[in-house]
Order: sequence, then C-alpha cells, then structure tokens
Amino acid sequence: MIVTKRNSLRLAAVAALGALLLGTAGTAMAAAPAASAAPAVSVAAAPASAGITAKPSATSVQAWQLFRVTGTTTGLDAGSTVALQQKQHGAWVTLPATVHTTRNGSYSLGVKLGIKGLNELRIVSGNTASPVFTVTVR
Repeated sequence: MIVTKRNSLRLAAVAALGALLLGTAGTAMAAAPAASAAPAVSVAAAPASAGITAKPSATSVQAWQLFRVTGTTTGLDAGSTVALQQKQHGAWVTLPATVHTTRNGSYSLGVKLGIKGLNELRIVSGNTASPVFTVTVR
C-alpha cells in the first residue's frame, strides 16, 4: 500500500512538473485522478488568440492636432509595445508613435497627423493588428 501511494505521489509530481514546463499548469492534474497508474495526458487548451481594439478620440482633426487612440489588447503580454500604422500608397507604414500596454492590456497613444485627407490607421503589435479605423485631417 505504501509503495502504491509513493508511486502515485511521484507520478503526480512528475505530471505537475511536466505541465509547469509546458505552461499548462492546472489543466494536467485536473483531468487525471491521483491514484491512476496510467500516465497523465495533458490536453492544453488552445492559446487565446491575440487581438487589439482601437478607438480614436476624434474622427476629424486639423493637421498636426493632437488626438488619442485608446484600446485594449488580449492575448498579449503586459508591457507589450503597440505601434500606429498608416496606409500610404497601398502599403502599411509604421509611424514613430508607440506605447507599452498596461498590466490589464490597455493603452493610450497620443497621435499627430500631417497628411491631409482621409487617413486609414491601425494599431499593431508583432503580427497582431487592430481593425482599420479612419481619421480625416483637414
């Protein structure tokens, strides 16, 4: 009886360490009973897909007038850098406007634009981009 209990504890410890190394702590042991002699199979949930929201404080501004773009991120680490991109001649150009996200994933970015007309903008972080939004510069 003592040998079986030690094996169960050893199996639980190995499974917990394996789950911790794979980043799925908490999911591996919840599915496997502690007294089971079969190896625990870890089924990790699919990682939350990353996403970014963006909302400008104004949809129409004067040239070089300051406005803010605020939003939240999901699936990104706290402190991730988000940057503003502008569509110029059919290509996305990263502007020198970046900010780090807060602990809860939110951000607030001050922006000044000089290209007059309808500007298509988005916020990006790595391969993740927000939906496109527009700001008219008069």
